[in-house]
Amino acid sequence: MASTPGFTTLRAGAAEAIGAADLNRKTDLTQAAARRWAARTISLRSPLDPPLPARPGRPDRPPLLPPRMVKKRNLNTPAGRIALLHALAHIELNAIDLALDIVARFADEPVPRSFFDGWMQVAFEEAKHFRLIRDRLRALGAEYGDLPAHDGLWQAAHDTRNDLVARLAVVPLILEARGLDVTPSLQRKMRDTGDFESADILDIIYNDEKKHVAVGAKWFRFLCHRHGRNPEAAFKQLVRANFRGQMKAPFNDLARAEAGLTPSFYRNLTSANAS
Repeated sequence: MASTPGFTTLRAGAAEAIGAADLNRKTDLTQAAARRWAARTISLRSPLDPPLPARPGRPDRPPLLPPRMVKKRNLNTPAGRIALLHALAHIELNAIDLALDIVARFADEPVPRSFFDGWMQVAFEEAKHFRLIRDRLRALGAEYGDLPAHDGLWQAAHDTRNDLVARLAVVPLILEARGLDVTPSLQRKMRDTGDFESADILDIIYNDEKKHVAVGAKWFRFLCHRHGRNPEAAFKQLVRANFRGQMKAPFNDLARAEAGLTPSFYRNLTSANAS
């Protein structure tokens, strides 16, 4: 950025980044806040911090549609691969705001400072992912915003805005964990079509996302144990109460277990709609 951002607390910086509609500014603010927090040159919060935006800032494009109205993608065509990358860029953009929101919304929670260290590292990496995919789209003659995207991801933040443990159950342990299930097959398909550049980006994202799920699992278990709850039983209860979709097999059990999410958490939730 041209100048040092003016925020003096992590919560203020996160709120400003969430509200930014210009995506260069959003990613710049996110990474600046992460760096300044890691260096401990800003405090966590202040009574003067601005309120959180009701929704993240977004540019005029892409148009946002219900998930069922977004067309399926055929990866065997250049247009299909662009459509996939566009969808992934949209997911990563939402992931930036979800990571920032957990920091800003729950800054008053009695948790160790390392909680915020972990989530700001997640936010920093989600911003990196968005930029990588957007740059790849540009190399292919496209731009983020060229295609419609769905508007379902932010609903998870809204539905769990009053419950940190529920937020951890739904966002990292369902939504991010799903990326561990589907990304390896997408990488293979990209390589089969000769798009090794896109496959390499997916490899970076996949390895980072394992760490992100691990951050979620660590703090979910921490808070469950603090409150005397069995993590697996609590996860099932919170998913049924707060997640509107379905958990769908197949699961990447190995990658999930490496991140601390063992099959006993999710296996018997696959057939039950949790809405």
